[in-house]
Amino acid sequence: MDSGGLTSGIFRTLRNLTAFRPGTLLWCSPASPRCSPPSVDSPRQQLRLLSRTASIRADPWPLPHTPEHLASTASASENPPLPPLPRPNETVSTLRARLVYQSRKRGTLESDLILSTFAREHLAGMSEAELREYDKLLDEADWDIYYWATEERTPPERWAGSSILEKLKIHARNEGKVVRRMPSLP
Repeated sequence: MDSGGLTSGIFRTLRNLTAFRPGTLLWCSPASPRCSPPSVDSPRQQLRLLSRTASIRADPWPLPHTPEHLASTASASENPPLPPLPRPNETVSTLRARLVYQSRKRGTLESDLILSTFAREHLAGMSEAELREYDKLLDEADWDIYYWATEERTPPERWAGSSILEKLKIHARNEGKVVRRMPSLP
């Protein structure tokens, strides 16, 4: 059979299979009794239907922000994070250029988008002290920055009063509903 015949056969089969019931692994047609709404006779069946409906509507990938989960997945204390490289003689223009690059090349698309657009809008007007603070923020893990910026998690004490993180939160809220895209390279 050629590929065109195979493709049309697959589409013909998919047309005949019109409904899929969550909670079952069977496809069925509208004429099938399995596709009719379930009859609910007993409280036990009502509970089963309710629990099935709740599991369908539940978030398939919930974010585990419970303290127990965070404590169980924390890095071992015998493996402390590597300290950032010291750059004592770095000029402000070199620092700004490096921060533009580091904001864009984070490793996760979500962080790249938020931080690169933030850098494009705010880095030019930052003082040297603010640039140094932003540099320290970029030393944190990508997902931590993302969750702090989107306010999914509360930041630790060392970042609780940070003006840079507050600006980043406002930027991530996108109250103007601007469609954002990665800035072009200079």
